[in-house]
Amino acid sequence: MDPIAVAAGTALVSAMAADAWLGARHGLVTLWRQVRPEQAEVVDEELAGTRAQVLAARQAGEDDTEQALVADWQLRIQALLRADPAVAVELRRLLDTEFAPAPGAEERDRIGTLEMKAEASGGGRVYQAGRDQHITER
Repeated sequence: MDPIAVAAGTALVSAMAADAWLGARHGLVTLWRQVRPEQAEVVDEELAGTRAQVLAARQAGEDDTEQALVADWQLRIQALLRADPAVAVELRRLLDTEFAPAPGAEERDRIGTLEMKAEASGGGRVYQAGRDQHITER
């Protein structure tokens, strides 16, 4: 399977449960309309149905259900790529802009900012980590 189809299907389903949902939906339906206009409305409805399934699966903790939905959309996107390989360029743009969910407030606080500088000389060692570094000397 084309790596862009794998990435796009995964990111699309993740976006369904996040703030990126509307942009992801619009972007994919617009792309579908360019390649297979006769299917665009059905795809739009199916995206809405899949979103409901993703939200229910997350609430119930059903990771297998979500993974099955990811696989389904990966196959659909792969078929779209086969119909028009030039779609890969637009899919990459959608991945970078519409499918990537914006981090929530909690995640933004957790990420923060980290700046580290180090200098070693004379055979010295420097170990730096943004979090959870464990070094065992033997």
